[in-house]
Amino acid sequence: MAIRTITVPVKDLDAARALYQTLLGVEPYIDMPYYVGFRPEGSPEVGLDPHGDVAAGPITYWHTEDLEAALAALVAAGATPERSPHDVGDGDLIATVRDADGHLIGLFQGAIDLR
Repeated sequence: MAIRTITVPVKDLDAARALYQTLLGVEPYIDMPYYVGFRPEGSPEVGLDPHGDVAAGPITYWHTEDLEAALAALVAAGATPERSPHDVGDGDLIATVRDADGHLIGLFQGAIDLR
């Protein structure tokens, strides 16, 4: 699996948008009240989530062709399910698990392969 997206929970979306646009050197490809996404060339997508848990920190989402199989394999390897698979728009699916130390791991299955 390859890293697909790093989602950063933010308190102030406008301030975060300005900072990450400067940091990444690209305009957002999507700029909505619920998500701002950047796609810097040669890097994973960086998304800003104003509804995320700031205390939990960023979540790295790993791209998989089969979210259910990847989720089952991680749980069998000791991960604890956090959020079951759900559609985040256009048929894209995400789910999260926690590792043994409590860190969040995200899984992403795109409706269209973006690789």
